[in-house]
This record gives sequence, structure tokens and C-alpha cells, in this order.
Amino acid sequence: MTSSTTQNAQEVFLSTASDGIQAVLFDLDGTLVDSAPDLAAAINKMLSARGLPDLPSTRLRPVTSAGVAGLLGEAFGVNAQHPDFAAMRKEFLGFYQENICVYTKLFPGIDVLLADMSANLIPWGIVTNKIARLADLLVTELSLHHDALCIVGGDTTPHAKPHPAPLLHAADQLKIAPTQIIYVGDDLRDIQAGHAAGMLTVAAAYGYCGKDHSPETWNADYIVDSPAQLHALLLDLISRERQK
Repeated sequence: MTSSTTQNAQEVFLSTASDGIQAVLFDLDGTLVDSAPDLAAAINKMLSARGLPDLPSTRLRPVTSAGVAGLLGEAFGVNAQHPDFAAMRKEFLGFYQENICVYTKLFPGIDVLLADMSANLIPWGIVTNKIARLADLLVTELSLHHDALCIVGGDTTPHAKPHPAPLLHAADQLKIAPTQIIYVGDDLRDIQAGHAAGMLTVAAAYGYCGKDHSPETWNADYIVDSPAQLHALLLDLISRERQK
């Protein structure tokens, strides 16, 4: 296993070990699935409708984990306070829903990871800031809905990440204490939400990760550079608990 850890990762793990790690929650976009191509296509459709040139994936991919706000900000320079933001958000979501899973795929190795977790009876679920109806649609298109024990969207609770409410809601659905859960995500907000919920956190550095702060600065308990490293890390942490 070649995943890197922060200096206090082992101490954090040991502090939660009395409860035992029992489950894993994942972010969706940029962690389990590479949805950037379909999200970029929706943005470029908006640009085309305005007579503007497409943006390359190199511009849009890093901001994908920031959701609609990040994509609209990169493409049009608007933020949530802009008077046209709500209308543009609605337009984007309409285009995206029409073609939500044309090019979107699981990251290589994620299918094996999830199958292994299910085979080993390790409960897992999804907590994303994507609105719930689109999260449910995408998860169904990718045939993940059969094994995911919970799917929490950005509008499932009154607060989205980095607030801990979605993660705490997922823990309640799993009927497992937050301190017994690992949360994996590819954005700073994921790590902040995980810490606030009392969970062990893993930064998926192979994901989109934003363009302002590198994963090494997020204070995640663990950092992995590939789904294969994530697979090894999760099974190692959980198997250590089961052997006690």
C-alpha cells in the first residue's frame, strides 16, 4: 500500500478504534465517478447558445467538484449573488439532466472496490452536494443504487457540505455512529464536513480537487492517489478492526 497519511492519521485512527470502523461514505463526482465530461458538455451547450466558444476540459475539470456554482463561475464569471445566477443554474441543470450519463463513468478500479466492499458486507453509501433527484438518477444509471445503503444529496438536509448535516443524516440512515465511519471525497469541503461530523477522512487526490488548494493542505487523515490505493487503504483499516 502506497497511500500517504498525515502525521496524526494513526493517532486519529486509534482514537476511533474503540468504536471500530464499520462503514464508508463516498462523495460522488470526482470520487466514485468521472462526471466532468457530461457536466462540461452542459456548460458548453450554454456557451454555444450565447454564441460563445466552448471551454476546454482543462478549464472546467478542476472546478467540477464545486458544482454548478463553480462551473458557472468559471464559464461566465457569475456567482450565487449575480442576478442571473438562478436562471442560469436552472438552464444548466436542464441541459445536464437531459444527458446526465453519456460519457460519465466510474473511475477505473471503483467497480472492483465497491464490489469487494459489498462482498465483505461493509456498508457503504453516497453523500454528495449534487441535488438529490440528479444524484438518484445518476446513481441508477450507473447501477450503484442496488448496493448503496444511502444516497444523500445536497438538498436532502437544510445544509450542504461543508456543513456536517448531510453526513450525520447518512450516519443516521446507516444506524452507525459517525465515529465508526470513514468519509472519502475529492474536495476541501468534503474533508471539512467529515471532520465536523467526527468521521475519519480520506482525500481522493485522483479526483478534481479544485484549483485553489492542494489535498496536502486539507488536513485529511489520509490521502490516496488512485482508486487502487483507496481500495487497499479502506480494506486495511476495516480488516484491522475486525481482527481485534
